Amino acid sequence: MALIWAAGIIWLAVDIAVPDDSSSNTAANATDVTGAPISKDDEKALVDALNSL
Repeated sequence: MALIWAAGIIWLAVDIAVPDDSSSNTAANATDVTGAPISKDDEKALVDALNSL
């Protein structure tokens, strides 16, 4: 019974730690607050703004 309990704990830890789908976590799917996709120009503008500080 202890092995079944331990297997359940390990399954839960793996289920929480492993990402569900790698395609949903890519930078290509990144959006801004309004839901519009973030372009390379937007990224460059942010980097330039942060570097000018």
